Amino acid sequence: MPEEKIFTRRQLQQFDGDSGPILIAYQGKVYDLSDCPKWWAGMHEGMHFPGQDLTSELQDAPHGEEVFTRPCVRLVGRLSDS
Repeated sequence: MPEEKIFTRRQLQQFDGDSGPILIAYQGKVYDLSDCPKWWAGMHEGMHFPGQDLTSELQDAPHGEEVFTRPCVRLVGRLSDS
């Protein structure tokens, strides 16, 4: 099993889709959303920016945590506490 990748908040900000993958964090886990069509333009639904921890924003979404089980979403690591 490969070693789990740890991302700092600063590192996560670099993955905004401009020149690489689109990553977000939710509840301490980091997900790659690069294959998700609703993220291809960068900002999701005009409200959520890639490269961020979106834990506090899910409560305002029209979906729940089940979104992280979709085939286009890949778990790639976890967010560092520091």
